[in-house]
Amino acid sequence: MIDQINIFIGKTVSFLIWAGIVVLCYEVVARYGFGEPTIWAHGYTQRIFGSYFVLVGAYTLINRDHVRVDIFLNTRSPRANAGLDLFNYAFLILWGVILTREGWLFFLDSWAFNESDDSALGHPMWPIKLSLFLGAALITAQGIAEAIRSVVLIFNPHADVKRSKPA
Repeated sequence: MIDQINIFIGKTVSFLIWAGIVVLCYEVVARYGFGEPTIWAHGYTQRIFGSYFVLVGAYTLINRDHVRVDIFLNTRSPRANAGLDLFNYAFLILWGVILTREGWLFFLDSWAFNESDDSALGHPMWPIKLSLFLGAALITAQGIAEAIRSVVLIFNPHADVKRSKPA
């Protein structure tokens, strides 16, 4: 179920790239084509790409597309690989729990104080801080799912642990 949620969110959030591209293209044309730069495009692209980056992390983990040092993983047995993965996932989970907690506290403070950025438009900061919390929670949940798979493989290296495949 965690895989399915993260696949859905990852695919949905991936469309933010197109929104960011549109905003950047608009800014480039407005600035260099018409000499009329916007006061909002920079802030919006930061929010769009920042949200994208944190919300797509769990989807990237499902696809095993994070940076990995395969020199240790390609020369070991399936049981040893699972042990190394479990070791890595333990640190991911620790990091994720801390970041999820802090992200939630950042969001609550931003919401309570109606925090806004220092741009002329004074955009609210809580949406980006909420995405930090959600992204950290999603990658932590995915890390837990992957850690469970690793434990299964340590005890039974030939187990068929199902990993949802993004289409």
